[in-house]
Amino acid sequence: MFFQKDAETMPRAKIRELQLERLRYTVRYCYERVPFYKRKLDAAGVRPDDIRSLDDLRRIPPTVKTDLRDNYPFGLFAVPMQQIVRIHASSGTTGKPTVVGYTKHDLEIWSDCMARLCAAAGATSDDIVQISFGYGMFTGALGLHYGLEKLGCTVVPNSSGNTEKALMFMRDFKTSALVATPSYALYMAETAKKLEYPMSDYHLRLGLFGSEGCTPEMRTQIETAWGLFATDNYGMSELMGPGVSGECTERDGLHINEDYFLCEVVDPDTLEPLGEGETGELLVTTLTKEGIPLLRYRTRDITRIVYAPCKCGRTLARMDKIKGRSDDMLKIRGVNVFPSQIESVLVGMQGVSPHYQLIVRREGFADTLEIRVELADTSLLDSYSRIEELQNRILHNMHTVLGLQCKVSIVEPNTIERFVGKAKRVVDLRKENV
Repeated sequence: MFFQKDAETMPRAKIRELQLERLRYTVRYCYERVPFYKRKLDAAGVRPDDIRSLDDLRRIPPTVKTDLRDNYPFGLFAVPMQQIVRIHASSGTTGKPTVVGYTKHDLEIWSDCMARLCAAAGATSDDIVQISFGYGMFTGALGLHYGLEKLGCTVVPNSSGNTEKALMFMRDFKTSALVATPSYALYMAETAKKLEYPMSDYHLRLGLFGSEGCTPEMRTQIETAWGLFATDNYGMSELMGPGVSGECTERDGLHINEDYFLCEVVDPDTLEPLGEGETGELLVTTLTKEGIPLLRYRTRDITRIVYAPCKCGRTLARMDKIKGRSDDMLKIRGVNVFPSQIESVLVGMQGVSPHYQLIVRREGFADTLEIRVELADTSLLDSYSRIEELQNRILHNMHTVLGLQCKVSIVEPNTIERFVGKAKRVVDLRKENV
């Protein structure tokens, strides 16, 4: 079993002492090696010697995604390219991709972080793990891959796409654990049920899911469909990739690898720090990264952090599953709406599938929200009254949860796009209506 007891059960005072030591080193490292950070810290009137406590962290201006794009491709690297052994990048669908580089030491730490989190979730060297993340510049697949290999698991680097072939491997190899996005795991189950093979031909017991949000309702759907125990893990390419935090078998929050990441929660509008247990935007400072260290990186993810020890015995702080993103939050007629809230209403509701789409429009001077919901099967198509009843039930539940009137459109089965990577739920048509 991969269990780093000294790190994972460290007393809170010792964790803070280690974090301060590494924070002071990292700030100096950034100041001396990355011109961008020297200019940023000088402009804020902060010198490395000014960091004397963890509270001094708030004196450092946050780093944002556009900083990486503005310094594309290697402007934030802290070491010469001769020391960079791996490069990853985001998809860049909304502009230049964010590029990150890893030294050999960075990759060793990354695999340690993932082995630690996978072991906490219940993975063992007896597992055959199929990775259905896309390989390539995306960090997800290789992050899990190396961590699981360090754990001693048998890794099947299947990647995403060609779902029927992936299901064949799962049956033939007796795959016991699946790495995928939650939406793709559901799609794989949906496809499996359409094939001639019984679900008893599959042997999944554990799901290691990430890369997109997963509400409790969707997790229940996945567990019911596959008969597995689903866990969530968190990270992003700018920070490392997956490996920042992950659930243990207690599933009472995601344990943060605090010896490698210093996390804080702030008000997303004022950037003022919030107290323990308060919900806000997550900022993360890397504490050991050599290739591209980041100070107070704005993740835009909304969560909260608690510091009480977990029932599993680990003392590492735990963050809630991501509620949404501050930049993905929809504001409809003055009401803040997160896609996860809508998902919590739809997933598991009788008669509808877990696939949905949100259409945002501007009509006159007001924003409107249409929720397209897919029927689970064709049995309701011949009964207008039953479809109307379902539509009214969804409208009522949405109003109860969101405090907002919206439009609900019921569509036929298999008409909403499926995704093998991150699901794209929101279609924003407001610019087209300007």
